[in-house]
Amino acid sequence: MTAEGYSALDEELKRLKTTERPAVIAAISEARAHGDLSENAEYHAAKERQGWIEGRIAEIEDKISRAQVIDVSRLSGASVKFGATVSLVDEDTEEDARYQIVGEHEADVRSGRISLSSPLSRAMIGKAVGDVVEVTTPGGIKAYEITKVEWL
Repeated sequence: MTAEGYSALDEELKRLKTTERPAVIAAISEARAHGDLSENAEYHAAKERQGWIEGRIAEIEDKISRAQVIDVSRLSGASVKFGATVSLVDEDTEEDARYQIVGEHEADVRSGRISLSSPLSRAMIGKAVGDVVEVTTPGGIKAYEITKVEWL
């Protein structure tokens, strides 16, 4: 994962432990004070939220413990690999696109970050500027030309 992705996970973990967990514990205590728990919707909602928070904390702690953090700013080269920001042109529509190749949990296509395991990333790995990559999509095979490889 990138250093940026690691920081985002670490921040989320801190928020869950310092803000969300205490808030849900307080909500459970308040709901308990209302009496009969079997028909108390607030209690059941708070317990469900607590389960989600504890599950997410465990998931993040697992990811962080197994993470191999890569500082993208120290990488370089002409070929596409993890961490590269790649500019492409769709050969059919002439549309430009720009994606950074990141770890699975960091991926967010809307912000230009695609997973290392995505079909487009797998097609681009090892390629360089001027190469054309073909990707099988639900709509058929799409061809993209790599116009720029950057290390930001």
